[in-house]
Amino acid sequence: MTRAVESGVIFIARIALATLFLWGGAMKLLGYAGFIGYLNAKGVPYATFVAPLVVAIEVLGGILLVVGLRIRALGLILALYTVATAILGHDFWNVTDASLQREMVVHFWKNIGIAGGFLLLIVTGAGRISIDGARAPRGGLSL
Repeated sequence: MTRAVESGVIFIARIALATLFLWGGAMKLLGYAGFIGYLNAKGVPYATFVAPLVVAIEVLGGILLVVGLRIRALGLILALYTVATAILGHDFWNVTDASLQREMVVHFWKNIGIAGGFLLLIVTGAGRISIDGARAPRGGLSL
């Protein structure tokens, strides 16, 4: 693959990942009271403090993914965040209803897969179609 094609693929991957976060953050904002209720139901301490942090991570993280700014650090932050939400939000091991448990298992492993995508961004960087790419010196191994 050429560097241009690789950068295009990385850009598409960033957009796909960003869509999840931008959509999720927007839905949390639109149903903010319900989101705080969900956090309380999950036993998240300080839900009214955590809720705006979660929305900020999702919305700002999604925007940074789209523009390709600080992707390696962002990849680590969002990988950790996604694993944490898998553990806290999709705790299938605490669910007794079989059909709900199956659904939670799928969502848990989906989050783990998304975290894998973020780990790949740590390795590849943002690609040339990004702010990071525009700042990078040409030549060498940068994508």
